[in-house]
Amino acid sequence: MQGLERNFLFLTRYIRNLRGGSQPILAEASDGLLYVVKFVNNLQGPNLLFNESAGSELFHANALAVPSWKPIFISDSFLDHNPDSWMQTPTGHLRPVSGLCFGSRFLGGDGIRLLEILPGTSFMRVRNRERFWLAWMIDICANHADNRQAIFDEDAEGGLNAHFVDSGHLFGGPKGELHLPFLASRYLDPRIYRSISSTEQCNIRTAAGSIDVDQLWQRIHSLSDDWATAALFESFAECLDKLSNANLLRNILDTMVDAVQRTGEFERNEQQNGRKPPGKVLCPGVQTARLERRLIAGRCDCPLCA
Repeated sequence: MQGLERNFLFLTRYIRNLRGGSQPILAEASDGLLYVVKFVNNLQGPNLLFNESAGSELFHANALAVPSWKPIFISDSFLDHNPDSWMQTPTGHLRPVSGLCFGSRFLGGDGIRLLEILPGTSFMRVRNRERFWLAWMIDICANHADNRQAIFDEDAEGGLNAHFVDSGHLFGGPKGELHLPFLASRYLDPRIYRSISSTEQCNIRTAAGSIDVDQLWQRIHSLSDDWATAALFESFAECLDKLSNANLLRNILDTMVDAVQRTGEFERNEQQNGRKPPGKVLCPGVQTARLERRLIAGRCDCPLCA
């Protein structure tokens, strides 16, 4: 085995199934920690494990908060002894394929309060709120075919810290065939995007274009051969090319800001007409699934936004 594969863990204890289209499970690994585990033959598509791992590495390289991840080996013995971990299909249960799976560190636990439902008034409590702009820009460059998802942990002072999760729909989705407008990858509630100054916009573009590409490529090329294809490597390379194009990033960010401003104007008009915007938005995900109880195109010159 090569690179990251030499550091793989083993699944040791099944805990429960989690919701989500890929039908992940929550399980304990050989390091004693809990992971959200997604299978090679998941029901969403063959590219899911590459997308999740490469997306985690890409976001981490841009200093965005993402759960740590590990390749985790699931044995035939584990599957035989834990039939409840098998996936459900309209025609019956589907046995996961043994071998290396994607494991995302579960962020919940004793004394940790996680939230995925936030009232709009709580957005002011999000300490890394400005990072949503950078995450959206990267998602656009990576052809993310789903809304950006995030979960929030609450600290002792009442502040909220966002963690960006679920990148399985990067690079055209789990099957690689989707090409959606840039708004498709925005966080569901646009009110999370606070106004940013021209200096902050410059900082966002600089951050997106200043990653250590060589180190990132080294980690991507170390992914399991069972997860990666030539087409996926090409999609990842195209993403990095976009992130290195300063003019393109400027166009993308200008379009993003304009779209959010237009949405804000629409909401103000709705309120003036006596309609209230929704108080909260549910962001689907697997990280906040309960163990014992539930934790809580506008005009654009950019060809990507057509």
